[in-house]
Amino acid sequence: MRAGADVVRRMYGRRLDRIDKGAGDFATTADVEAEKAILRVLRAARPDDAVLGEEGGQQGAAETARQWLVDPLCGTLNYAVGTMLVAVNVALRDGAAAVADPFSGEVFFTDGETARVRSDGGDDTLLTPTAATRLVDVNLDPPFPGAPGFRAVDLLARPDFVERFRPRVVSTTLALAWVAAGRRAAYVTDGGDLSGSVHFAAGIALCRAAGCTVTGIDGAPIGASGRGLVAAADAETHGLLMSMMSGRS
Repeated sequence: MRAGADVVRRMYGRRLDRIDKGAGDFATTADVEAEKAILRVLRAARPDDAVLGEEGGQQGAAETARQWLVDPLCGTLNYAVGTMLVAVNVALRDGAAAVADPFSGEVFFTDGETARVRSDGGDDTLLTPTAATRLVDVNLDPPFPGAPGFRAVDLLARPDFVERFRPRVVSTTLALAWVAAGRRAAYVTDGGDLSGSVHFAAGIALCRAAGCTVTGIDGAPIGASGRGLVAAADAETHGLLMSMMSGRS
């Protein structure tokens, strides 16, 4: 995962080719090269493991006991326009996970039991969630599969939300690591089943290990029956957001 972060940092600011994915989405050569770097490390250490990569797709049998989920550059649009708000996400399905910030040098990681952060040359520090900042990161990227019943953007128009929280839009799942670290009170995104998503698996694992309250936007556990994601620093913050999202004051 550090290998991918090194690529992202090294290629920052260059003129990069874009690979169109349709519907306004794209990858850059940095996404592709970062994933290749991560795969080289995984293949050397765990040659029999399967990998699901954002750019390369499924490699190895999906039913293999160990499968890695790799998002080599979360926040591609930020990166492409010179904004240093990106993450490199690597997660072992139902196990360990890590999220790297290529530009701060921080790596947020979990063994599935505890969650910690390590800075370049520094010691490991236990992640401690807190809602004290009152900052809630809201993913505003389309599509909005929960509409018309719920769209994350609708939270921003609610007076009770503005009274209690301050919205932020980082546009990368680095914000999930910040919830685990106490830099955000919560993170909200619309969507379907995110448990096996290369974008969200690492951040969800971090938040769970740190002791955050994590559910879908319908309050159900993350999984095939759940929708979207609400990751909050504590149960009180989670309850407040859920009441707003269901329309109750």
